[in-house]
Amino acid sequence: MKETIETDVVLIGGGIMSATLGMLINQLAPDKSIHIFERLKDVAEEASDAWNNAGTGHAALCELNYTPQDEAGVVHTDKARSIMEQFEVSKQFWAYLIEQERLANPKDFIRSTPHMSFVRGESDVDYLNKRFQALQRSTLFHPMEYSEEPEVIKQWAPLITENRDPREKIAATYSPMGTDVNFGAITGALIKSLQKSGSTQLHLHHEVRKLKQQGDKRWRVKVKDLGSGKKYYVLAKFVFIGAGGGSLELLQKSDIPEGKKYGGFPVGGQWLVCKNSEISARHNAKVYGQAEVGAPPMSVPHLDARIIDGEKAILFGPFATFSTKFLKEGSYWDLFGTVKYWNIFPLIKVGIKNIDLEKYLIKQLSLSVEDRMNVLKQFYPEAKKADWKLQEAGQRVQVIHNDPEHGPTLQFGTEIVTSADGSISALLGASPGASTAVSIMLKLLYQCFPDRAESNMDRLKKMIPSYGKLLEDDAALLAEVRARTSRVLELTA
Repeated sequence: MKETIETDVVLIGGGIMSATLGMLINQLAPDKSIHIFERLKDVAEEASDAWNNAGTGHAALCELNYTPQDEAGVVHTDKARSIMEQFEVSKQFWAYLIEQERLANPKDFIRSTPHMSFVRGESDVDYLNKRFQALQRSTLFHPMEYSEEPEVIKQWAPLITENRDPREKIAATYSPMGTDVNFGAITGALIKSLQKSGSTQLHLHHEVRKLKQQGDKRWRVKVKDLGSGKKYYVLAKFVFIGAGGGSLELLQKSDIPEGKKYGGFPVGGQWLVCKNSEISARHNAKVYGQAEVGAPPMSVPHLDARIIDGEKAILFGPFATFSTKFLKEGSYWDLFGTVKYWNIFPLIKVGIKNIDLEKYLIKQLSLSVEDRMNVLKQFYPEAKKADWKLQEAGQRVQVIHNDPEHGPTLQFGTEIVTSADGSISALLGASPGASTAVSIMLKLLYQCFPDRAESNMDRLKKMIPSYGKLLEDDAALLAEVRARTSRVLELTA
């Protein structure tokens, strides 16, 4: 008979989501035992790894896809304001953990890096101006500047204007509040802190194979040690599936009815990377542009200043790729393994409805090195091929939801799927997940442990002073919160 371990909580996946949920549980219920299972040989090696994501502290300061313009020309900021509120929650929680000495040097995982939006052409300039005016009606986006003057934009990001045709119509916004976040570093720090607390055990190179709920409502989780080949079981009162692209297959294996509404569509990415110190020293912002028609949010082009493992670099892209893998270190059978009798027709319908996305992916897959350099030159006219190398980015799985009212839809975001009894929950989807991880995991706690969340309200407000409030509605609280997080996280704005 196989060995059986008993625990309160099982977290599947060693990324930012599991690390955040584990720390929240540890803060609110330090007596709870936690076991984390990661398939790879270290934590944060998939989507949370610094080279597998943009590192943008997504606060909607520069991401144009969060502020859509309707047919009447009105720019909507609801999503942008929501994402900004959520990132402020993340910063408050990180600051609290530093004050409690659960995290150490903030420079290890977050740095001030201005966020910019940059557009070309009359119609996009008009849109960016409208976006700026719309965002200025919210105190959340102060301070922010707008300019159509090349000399001003040059001060913000000189590579963009260098030898650009002076007749070209351009515009940019600039926010000093932006950040560059190494989600791999913060994931590792959170998990190490959990291990030191004595309540958490980390199992690397271990793969969860099956999940089955028992009569007592606990989950029997079958695990394989990929190093030794040993198989054993874990009995848990609560299971969180935070395995990135691998979450969908495990959700299906749980056999909960709620999981049968979903499918997945994988999209990969590639960066052009410049480590030439003479060039990278001259670019100190994250500059986002407009996406092509049909492009998923993760493929919005941006020219990013990054510091990873102490090394300065510039990343441009990502360029979309397609693979049937759901994880960068996954299997080419991943997509086919999640196609079931209950989701095959929704998958087909979504494919028919998203012709623009399919055209976009075909176009991206056919790009040559010269084609990619030409796209880069729209942002940096003086870019030279010798200074840039192509590097693989992360793999993402976009959610396909078979909505009972609206039918099958392809969703570009994150979604929590929870069983009716709250004993198991999974996170599906992608951007802006990592930046809003704290808010997402707080929502999950409320869904799965409503009584405990209510009884810990004072504790939650101590960790996150704005908890339960909208910062946009309270200018004094917003100023207080930002002053504290900037001081503790050593940010300049």
